[in-house]
Amino acid sequence: MAQILIVDDEPAIRRFLRISLSAEGQQVIEAGTLAEARLQIEKSHPHLVVLDLGLPDGDGSELLSEIRQYYAWPVIVLSVREDEAEKVRLLDAGANDYLTKPFGIQEFIARIKVLLRTLSSPVHSQPALVVAGEQLTLDPTTRLLNFRGQAITLSKKEFSLLEQLLHHPSKVLLQTQLLTQIWGPTHSEDTHYLRIVVANLRRKLGDDAQHPKLIETLPGIGYRFISDQTKHTD
Repeated sequence: MAQILIVDDEPAIRRFLRISLSAEGQQVIEAGTLAEARLQIEKSHPHLVVLDLGLPDGDGSELLSEIRQYYAWPVIVLSVREDEAEKVRLLDAGANDYLTKPFGIQEFIARIKVLLRTLSSPVHSQPALVVAGEQLTLDPTTRLLNFRGQAITLSKKEFSLLEQLLHHPSKVLLQTQLLTQIWGPTHSEDTHYLRIVVANLRRKLGDDAQHPKLIETLPGIGYRFISDQTKHTD
């Protein structure tokens, strides 16, 4: 059973979709505004988002951008806007699908099922590590870091950097290597990008740059994930 967030300012549409999705065995939560949607996202971490664009307190595309900064959840846009350029813009911005109102419920359910199948498809699992007795895991779907019993939200760049470090524990990863892999070849010299993201990661992990226990900086060279007390787990 997946948890699906429906963001639409029309109660009748939310009710119709809730009944249809519930009949398919899905759990539905609702929001009628951007503000309500943000609260539901923070509280519930849904598996999929159904997003209307015309909301009372802003455009749904704002929420799409916010979601894509942190999460990889499928998002299907529902809108009365039929302009092809608008559809392309939203798909480029990270929407997984776009359905124009009015729509047939069978087509809607079919598209939801397709998106949900992507969640159950095999993914490259992130390493589970034990660090100084504490298990550390990365969730590739939600981009959540679980460490010391807490779920920590990471930005896309923070997740990508930590993912690279965890895949190569105890090994030094060069600055140019990390910059190329995460930001692209045109940013291979932009070392300040790395410094900012590493500083954010350290803050979220409670790591001290002067006396690091997790992420070590080799000035002018690169970074490594300290693995003296670290081992992979199944």
